[in-house]
Amino acid sequence: MALRSFTWWFVMGSLMTLSVLMVQGGIRDLWEGTQPAGDTNVFVYFGTTLLGGGLLAGCIALVMNRLR
Repeated sequence: MALRSFTWWFVMGSLMTLSVLMVQGGIRDLWEGTQPAGDTNVFVYFGTTLLGGGLLAGCIALVMNRLR
């Protein structure tokens, strides 16, 4: 049960993070905007941001489920 809850909230957190990024700058600005120095791929930045949002939502869901 906890894994299903974590997975659901992980996906929802990732989608909400993506939607906030798109509202803030739009997809074109996100894709072609300024990037830190180096040859790191834009997918790495998207991936780490979405992973962070998903982990945050999933962990909060687990804590709230535990408190209940």
